[in-house]
Amino acid sequence: MSALKDRLSTDLTTAMKARDQLTTGTLRMVLSAVKTAEVAGKSARELTDDEVLAVLTAEAKKRREAAEIFDTRDRAELADQERRETTIIERYLPQQLTDEELTELVTAAITETGAAGPKAMGQVMKVVQPQVIGRADGGRVSAEVRRQLAS
Repeated sequence: MSALKDRLSTDLTTAMKARDQLTTGTLRMVLSAVKTAEVAGKSARELTDDEVLAVLTAEAKKRREAAEIFDTRDRAELADQERRETTIIERYLPQQLTDEELTELVTAAITETGAAGPKAMGQVMKVVQPQVIGRADGGRVSAEVRRQLAS
């Protein structure tokens, strides 16, 4: 079992003993998503920590997007619920990159690949993505790459 998945299971047990319904429900949803990812494909397999991290990142993104939608529909109580769940999931994610750190990484990748112009975006993203897994949203990364390649 990956260390991150083991930590999630341990924290779920702790939350259940503490009768923390929000944390219990959130961790159950996350572990369910991890198990679904494990059995997806042709054969079941154990996920690595990086793959579990990718599932956690996707789950956090789903919660953020749902909160935004609930806000636009004047459903503040549901938006707050989604934000609380996001906060719990983010405990297991690495520290997010600041805008300055992301800019530095993208600049280094552009220099490394010798990329110029918007058509080289794929080359740069291929270098940057492994460095930012779980630490920056893909939309933020691609926007920064696009901005730097345009200038």
